[in-house]
Amino acid sequence: MDFAVAKLEAWMRSYYHTVDFDIGSSGVRDLSIEELCTLCDLDLLSLKDMPIRDSESYGGSGLRAALADRWTGGDVRPVMVTHGSSEAIYLVMHLALEPGDEIVVVDPAYQQLHDIAAWRGVKVTRWPLLAADGFRADLPALRELARSRPKMIVVNFPHNPTGRSVTSEEQSQIIEIAAEAGAWLVWDNAFGELTYTADPLPLPLARYDRSICFGTLSKSYGLAGLRVGWCLGPEELLARMALLRDYIALYVSPVLEFFAEQAVRHADRIVGMQREHAAGNRQRLLDWAAARPGQVRLAPPDGGVAAFVEFPQHGDVTDLCRRMAEEERVLLVPGSCFGDAYAGCVRLGFGGSVTELTTGLERLGTLLDRTADAGRPRRP
Repeated sequence: MDFAVAKLEAWMRSYYHTVDFDIGSSGVRDLSIEELCTLCDLDLLSLKDMPIRDSESYGGSGLRAALADRWTGGDVRPVMVTHGSSEAIYLVMHLALEPGDEIVVVDPAYQQLHDIAAWRGVKVTRWPLLAADGFRADLPALRELARSRPKMIVVNFPHNPTGRSVTSEEQSQIIEIAAEAGAWLVWDNAFGELTYTADPLPLPLARYDRSICFGTLSKSYGLAGLRVGWCLGPEELLARMALLRDYIALYVSPVLEFFAEQAVRHADRIVGMQREHAAGNRQRLLDWAAARPGQVRLAPPDGGVAAFVEFPQHGDVTDLCRRMAEEERVLLVPGSCFGDAYAGCVRLGFGGSVTELTTGLERLGTLLDRTADAGRPRRP
């Protein structure tokens, strides 16, 4: 069985580096080295004596300690540093599942959260969010799906690509449902630190011993280029992951881990700044959508920096996104990258600079107007 093409990554490979304005990505604006050093009170001269040697299979001790202090009460045993959360997802889907198992996955979803498992012969059952109700989580439906006792339940809240989240009570229900099924609960926390309508949700690790949590510096920090993420989970699973990564990547570069440790130690400062910036852009997006009631429909994001936007006057918006990239030099991501059922939506990212967002929205609005005019019948 061949693996499926990662549609989002293929789209990004075609357009991410060819546009001038990015309103399709799901991360906050990129920090420069100078900004990172300022935020972390870091002098680059402190790097000059660093030996560029191997790191450790579970991650460098300094970064693991920083992550443990932030997420696991100082206990480094359930912490593994990975090449972004992508490596963590890959390793978990290979080692926590067997061919013939079933997983229940939130829908829509980042493709890697289900297609790696599908490639291995795992049955993938979708748990659709309620699109007609602003992509609200349907907990009764999840409870019903879990009656089959799946091996794993996979969620990410705040959600990519919609930006919607769950309440603390709903999170408790998800944990309860996983526990009743005896399932692994995979909690992708990529956007967990960047919320607007409520405080960030706690990780389920302390409440359920079959929890696996992913994190990354790519989304809420603006440090995607470091390619540093982490996996938090049971020691025995991490030990098996270390054995498999011996055949893949061995470890994360200690140079990258140095900067990552600084970022994690100063996370409140970095994420606080990015949250303030993103909240302003979120309001700009909502104001833009409100001014186009017949053309644009979206549910206000609870967290992250992406919204799933529908254009009621269009069907499949893939061609619209392609025109935006090729004619307007603006990146959008078609909803079909998250499943064929979402071809009428786009992922619209609002984490970039104010200029990037406002220019991108202006050009998108112009194209929407132009395509609407082209579709109107001419008067005789």
